[in-house]
Amino acid sequence: MRIAVVHKDLCHSRKCGTECIIYCPRVRTGDETVVLDENGKAVISEELCVGCGICVKKCPFEAIDIITLPEELEYPTHRYGPNSFVLYGLPAPIEGKVTGVIGANGIGKSTSMKILSGQISPNLGIFTEEIRWEEILKKYTGTELFEYLTRLSKGSIKASVKPQYIDVIPKVFQGKVWDLLKTTDERGSLDKYLDILSIRQILDQDIQNLSGGELQRVALAAALARNADFYFLDEVTPYLDIYQRMAAASAIRELATEKPVILIEHDIAILDMLADTVHIAYGKPAVFGIITRPKGVRVGINQYLDGFLPEENVRFRDYQVTFEIRAHKEGAQREPLLIIPEMKRSFDRFGLTVHPGEIFAGEVIGIVGQNGIGKSTFAKLLAGVEKPDEGSMETSVKISYKAQYLKGDSSDTVEFFLRQIAKNFDSAQYQHDIIEGLTLTPILQLPVNTLSGGELQRVAIAACLSQPADLYVLDEPSAHLDVEQRVRLTKIFRNQVEGKEAAILVIDHDIYVIDIISERLLVFDGEPGIRGEAKGPFDMRTGMNMFLSQLGVTFRRDISGRPRINKPESYLDREQKSKGEYYYQDID
Repeated sequence: MRIAVVHKDLCHSRKCGTECIIYCPRVRTGDETVVLDENGKAVISEELCVGCGICVKKCPFEAIDIITLPEELEYPTHRYGPNSFVLYGLPAPIEGKVTGVIGANGIGKSTSMKILSGQISPNLGIFTEEIRWEEILKKYTGTELFEYLTRLSKGSIKASVKPQYIDVIPKVFQGKVWDLLKTTDERGSLDKYLDILSIRQILDQDIQNLSGGELQRVALAAALARNADFYFLDEVTPYLDIYQRMAAASAIRELATEKPVILIEHDIAILDMLADTVHIAYGKPAVFGIITRPKGVRVGINQYLDGFLPEENVRFRDYQVTFEIRAHKEGAQREPLLIIPEMKRSFDRFGLTVHPGEIFAGEVIGIVGQNGIGKSTFAKLLAGVEKPDEGSMETSVKISYKAQYLKGDSSDTVEFFLRQIAKNFDSAQYQHDIIEGLTLTPILQLPVNTLSGGELQRVAIAACLSQPADLYVLDEPSAHLDVEQRVRLTKIFRNQVEGKEAAILVIDHDIYVIDIISERLLVFDGEPGIRGEAKGPFDMRTGMNMFLSQLGVTFRRDISGRPRINKPESYLDREQKSKGEYYYQDID
């Protein structure tokens, strides 16, 4: 089984020499293996293609992928069109369970959700004619999906969907939060979700004025409040702090006792704690995706991180995603880079107190705390965007700042945008550390204003790290990144500060990201929206114990080295709490 994929947004026949046609050996013999369509985009005949890969290597824009797949993948679940993405397999909703789906971005997770929610019908890879449901059901006879798809074909399935990118909501709905939510209260449960997700205080606000975290909670409440047969939740954690993530997990867990839930999520800690089974999605982003049969949560997550599926005898990644403990070790003597002075900053309803501390050259410091407690204000004070009411933040240290919420309103290409910032764009080091490290090569020729949330996030990280600076401050860099991309940040950040007189501060709500990236920790506590207090930096054990005790959760590493949140009220959870040890670095 051979598939040929042409990435239309990267194909620019008017800017190249149509190398895909000129060098194709089948074209040279007279076959029309590669032609241009009416829009000047390459079209490759999969029937005529011999899979030599010459066009892949010769294309100057890396717009072509030729993949040979095993014969058992002859019959896809869905394909969008000729030379387009192909999906194999679907996750299976289970009564009374939360089914998790984990995998890289662009691998078909959202497509599978669209199929199961009835937004699109699976075409079995046949896009030249309409496929009848009888043919679709015949393929799934004897599988766990047969009954579900049968009901879907009859239109007797009502699905509630929480979309991946919540920024589309203000574009399709105008009005107050309450105007939106009151239309979704089909189970009489909305009042409960207003309290669980802390939404009641923003009911009178305009949808257009909500922060990312507020919009995420509104979208989740709207999805959970509907009366549906199945619930599909696509990334519920971006922009939520760890407290809000735990609250969201609790609400989802309660609902799952009544109705099946499918959850697509990149926060492994939440997925680990919440899901009953896990499907792994693997393949090549934007080319093809394969969704495995369900696996146990611990086994499934570990196999995904290993990049190897023993039951299928498939290695889908040539490296393991590892969690380094090295970053937590006490380092050598370092020179102070920045003295954090005692500062205060007051607003109409909120006040922030910053206690003094030191930031050393060559270290990465994590910043944790609830939303609305002053973390972003602290970052702006360091960057000089905000001025303190008490104390002084006078320093010669150059600071590069990545904001929490991103604006992708430029029509420039990604490459042009970054070249304006990075003077060393063409250097081997920049290409290796930033362009390859953040997998930006496939999107370099795309306009910034056409990027997805995850793509825009990677470009924003690159822009921040491209600035010549002594201190890099990044606010929620993990939002919309997949697991591999999040773990890769560790290496990128280390390369940025190692051997240099520079440091990085990372504000993030993904405990995994904070745990693997940070050497020390700044902890924020107080009352969200009223007062905040910045303390530290502390060593990881002290800081994490302080933070996790506020949260009421315990944290450990399993035998693989993977950090994990203990199940609430489990034996390990109770044991660690009794010892006052909320953060375990030891391997059990």
